[in-house]
Amino acid sequence: MNYIVETLGNLVQQTAFFGLSWGNYLMIIIALVFMYLAIARDYEPLLLVPISFGMLLVNMYPDIMLTIEDSTSGVGGLLHYFYLLDEWSILPSLIFMGVGAMTDFAPLIANPASFLLGAAAQFGIYIAYLMAIVFGFPDKAAAAISIIGGADGPTSIFLAGKLGQTRYLGPIAVAAYSYMSLVPIIQPPIMKLFTTEEQRKIRMGQLRPVSKLEKILFPIVVTIVVVLILPTTAPLVGMLMLGNLFKESGVVPQLTETASNALMYIVVIILGTSVGATTSAKAFLNLDTLKILALGLIAFAVGTASGVILGKVLMKATHGKVNPLIGSAGVSAVPMAARVSQKVGQEADPGNFLLMHAMGPNVAGVIGTAVAAGTFMAMFGVV
Repeated sequence: MNYIVETLGNLVQQTAFFGLSWGNYLMIIIALVFMYLAIARDYEPLLLVPISFGMLLVNMYPDIMLTIEDSTSGVGGLLHYFYLLDEWSILPSLIFMGVGAMTDFAPLIANPASFLLGAAAQFGIYIAYLMAIVFGFPDKAAAAISIIGGADGPTSIFLAGKLGQTRYLGPIAVAAYSYMSLVPIIQPPIMKLFTTEEQRKIRMGQLRPVSKLEKILFPIVVTIVVVLILPTTAPLVGMLMLGNLFKESGVVPQLTETASNALMYIVVIILGTSVGATTSAKAFLNLDTLKILALGLIAFAVGTASGVILGKVLMKATHGKVNPLIGSAGVSAVPMAARVSQKVGQEADPGNFLLMHAMGPNVAGVIGTAVAAGTFMAMFGVV
């Protein structure tokens, strides 16, 4: 009888209930909220489902992220090995290849002025960088945090890893992916604040047709120009353009299909789950995390506003041929930011179709955020 009681007692002691802190329970609740947003509200479920589940796992069983150095057996936790692929910048680069294989750059090629809108939307990144330094973060940490303003999770993870800011990688990645998911909530009030209803009703002319040769040359030329100027952008811009070359060349449909589907989804599962697993209560529940979330939101809001403001400048310069709403799509949340531009435009005029026009600044924003990351790496001498 004593043996049975002792055995049952040992089993009870091995349950997670006795090892969890109030912080773990809070993070479990947050994970469940993220799951609700992903499943019930359809907020970027491809990202939030694996992120929230990784968050749930690590706060019930912290050893799932156990490092090899801390392990008595010399074997790390399952998600630790996933996380190493984030830290080594492998998964973010593969994500960019998949994005390139799925993206049509024709709207950007047809309207090169979209590059200006994509660049303007990166202004929030540099504002957040200066503010992060004021908030007391070291310069490299400030740079890693500021990239959240591009609403680009893979680039945020890439830069944090390259700058050696893995201490902040969890909050940075969660903030970046959260704001990507919340684009339909965050952007519309800012867009409406800086535009009038008449401006939102502006209809833009049809984009010119883009030839197959232009589509093939675009990724090659962009790679040569950008990487020669900023070699540190090669992993992101190079993979983005390689994926796009797969798509536009038309001679490797198998590679296009793999990069844009099977490989992309495998990488999203591993990256999302490992990112979620960096949010243990001990690592996540602190003042720095709150600062990072606030700075990321400021950067994203400023980036959105900057794109719209430059859109208004182009509207004036073209005598009303540019709808300033498309400037908000300059953040690199593809294609959601472009869809938001379309939605806000149709609220003012149901017959207004801005999606293809907004896709130009949207894909330019992807390139712009990668360039911003490369600029910070060059500033700090990181290769």
